[in-house]
Amino acid sequence: MTEAAVHLPISRQALHLAVGDRLRRMITEGVLPPGAHLNERALCEQLGVSRTPLREALKALAVERLIELLPNRGARVVTLSAGDIADAFELLSGLEALAGELACERITQAEVDEIQSLHTTMGVCHAHGDLPGYFECNRRIHERINAAARNPSLMQMYQAVNRRLQALRFRSNLHAGKWERAIAEHDAMLQALHRRDGVTLGRLLRAHLMAKCDVVLAHVRAAA
Repeated sequence: MTEAAVHLPISRQALHLAVGDRLRRMITEGVLPPGAHLNERALCEQLGVSRTPLREALKALAVERLIELLPNRGARVVTLSAGDIADAFELLSGLEALAGELACERITQAEVDEIQSLHTTMGVCHAHGDLPGYFECNRRIHERINAAARNPSLMQMYQAVNRRLQALRFRSNLHAGKWERAIAEHDAMLQALHRRDGVTLGRLLRAHLMAKCDVVLAHVRAAA
């Protein structure tokens, strides 16, 4: 998200949902880093909304465990421990692997074509150094694979866990070498999806997520 986009006012339609979406992106892209205190007055001015939709959005983000509501002290962005991160990635990798296996059994050609299109756009974003654009395509690819599994319970659990890790996954691509590796891994995933090879796709998705986990944990330990 660009600096200008961060400060654009939000339209009045479905206001608290739009506010929640904006805050999630701000957390993901590091505009609101782990441990940051959320100043309601400043956020209202920045997003062009009143306190009521902002507070509704904050409650939703607290349920998702993206922020903590502090009695009489407002709210702050959650900081995950190394153990929290490892546990969440382990769970997410299993969910992604299962989704990949099921998707290969149930996906339509139209869905494969859409994922391929997103993959192509993601490659263009990578070539231009557009990390937010790349990450948005990446997020949508993984969501489309999960949706193609045709298992609402799996999708719901995936979304809940993934939201906690979005910011960490975003930052894991800031290193050029790691970003190149992620692109290569996605190339292999697309090949497996085109072949409807669920076993291979599941294995690749699990390995992809655990590689992300290793990168994230290395960053966390280096910053400690």
